[in-house]
Amino acid sequence: MKSNFISKKKFYLPFLLNSLFLILNIPLHSQELFVGSAKRILTPNPLIAVSGGVSAPKPVKTKKGELSVRAMVFEKGNEKIAIVNIDNLGWPAALGNKSRKLVKDIPFNNILIGATHTHSAPDAYAFPDANGNHAADLEYLEWCTIQVADAINEAYTNREPAKLKIAVAKAEGKIAYNYYASELYDPRCGVIQAVGIKGKHKNKTIVTLVNYAIHPEVIGSSRGILSPDLVGPLYDRIEEKTGSMAIFMNGAQGGMVTADNRLDDGNEANDWEECKRIGYLLADEAIRIIASAPIQENPDIFCSNKKVSFPVDSAMMRFILENSPLSIATSDEGTITTTLNLLNIGSAQILTIPGEALPNIGYYLKRKMPTKSPFLFGLTNDALGYILTKEDFNSFEKYNYVSRTSLGEMTGEILITTLLEMIKNNPKPHKLN
Repeated sequence: MKSNFISKKKFYLPFLLNSLFLILNIPLHSQELFVGSAKRILTPNPLIAVSGGVSAPKPVKTKKGELSVRAMVFEKGNEKIAIVNIDNLGWPAALGNKSRKLVKDIPFNNILIGATHTHSAPDAYAFPDANGNHAADLEYLEWCTIQVADAINEAYTNREPAKLKIAVAKAEGKIAYNYYASELYDPRCGVIQAVGIKGKHKNKTIVTLVNYAIHPEVIGSSRGILSPDLVGPLYDRIEEKTGSMAIFMNGAQGGMVTADNRLDDGNEANDWEECKRIGYLLADEAIRIIASAPIQENPDIFCSNKKVSFPVDSAMMRFILENSPLSIATSDEGTITTTLNLLNIGSAQILTIPGEALPNIGYYLKRKMPTKSPFLFGLTNDALGYILTKEDFNSFEKYNYVSRTSLGEMTGEILITTLLEMIKNNPKPHKLN
C-alpha cells in the first residue's frame, strides 16, 4: 500500500509541477504589450470649403496631400488605450464621442482623439455666423466619425507584441517660433516608437508617434487649397524612412506658436514646398531623436481620466457653443464639461489639453511631471479655444485675440490645478536606469 502510494506520488509530482508551470505562465503571456496602428483617408470628394478659425469657411479649388485619421492602440493585460489624431483645425468631443460609441474593445474614456490643427481642412466646429447660421458639411463630419471608429477598430485588430523606444529632446533647425515673442515656445520633440518582436515586424518599426507644439498653418485657409499642411510631409518622410505609419500629436502651441516660414525679406513662404521643408525637417529630427533611445522591453501602460468643468465667460465662445448644430452641451450654470487624461506609457507620462494652451502652461506642466519624458497632447478630447493663465488673460494688447477666443480667465487655472492633482494621485511612469 505504502509503496503504491509513493509510486503514485512520483507519477503525479511532475504532472502537478508542469501544470503549475503552465498556469503561472498564462498571466505572464497575457501581460505582454501589444501595439497596433491603422489609418483612413478623410479627404472629401468632391472637395469642400476649409476653415482656419471662427470666420466662414473658404472655398477650395485643389488639394495638396491627403487628410487622414490615424490611430495607435496599446494593450497590456486589461489596460487598453487608443491615441488618435485627425487632420483638422480641431475635433470637438461631440464628434469624438460618436466615434467612441462605435468602438467596443477599448474603454470609452481611454480613447484620446486629437487634431493636428491644420488650417486647411473642413469646418468641424460648424461655426455659426451672427445670425446663428453655419456653412459646415454635417454629412461629411458624420462620415468622418465612422472613419475614425474604423481606424481605431482596425488598429486594435492589427495589434501585435511590441517593445518601445521613447525619447524627448530639442528639435534643431528652423521649424517653429512664437509670432508674439519669437523665442517663447517649446522646441522639445517627444517620440514614442513601437518595434515588433516577432513575425513580419520583428525588430522593425510598427508605428512612430511625434509630439511637437506648432500651428500647421503654412498654407492657411484663404489660398483655395485643402491640405494637411506640414503634417502631411512629416508623415510621408517618417513612413519613407521607417516603412511604417506615423501619427502626430500637437502640444501647447497657443499664442501663437506657428511654423517658422519667415523669409529674409520679411515676407512668408506659404506654399506646399515650405510645408515639405518644415515637415521633412521635423520628421528627420524626430527620427534622429529616437534613434539612440534604449529599448523598453514589455513596458507597463496606464490610463486615467477625470471630468473637468470650465466657466464659459466669453460672449463669443458662449454664442458659438449655444448655436452650433453639433449639440455641444453647456450647463445651466454656464459651464462646459470635458475629459482630461493622464497616461503612463513606459517611461513617458502624457497629459491631455482640451484646447490650445499657451507655452508657459506647457513648460510648467512638463516641469511638474515625474519623468524625463513628458508629453502634452494639445487639442485632444476637445477643442475649447485658447487656454491662458489668469495673469496673462487680457493683460497684453497682443493677447486680445487669444483672450477673446478663450472660455475665460479661469480656464488655465482650473486646467493646471486639475492636471497637477492627476499627477499627484496616479502612479508614476517607469523610470529608466
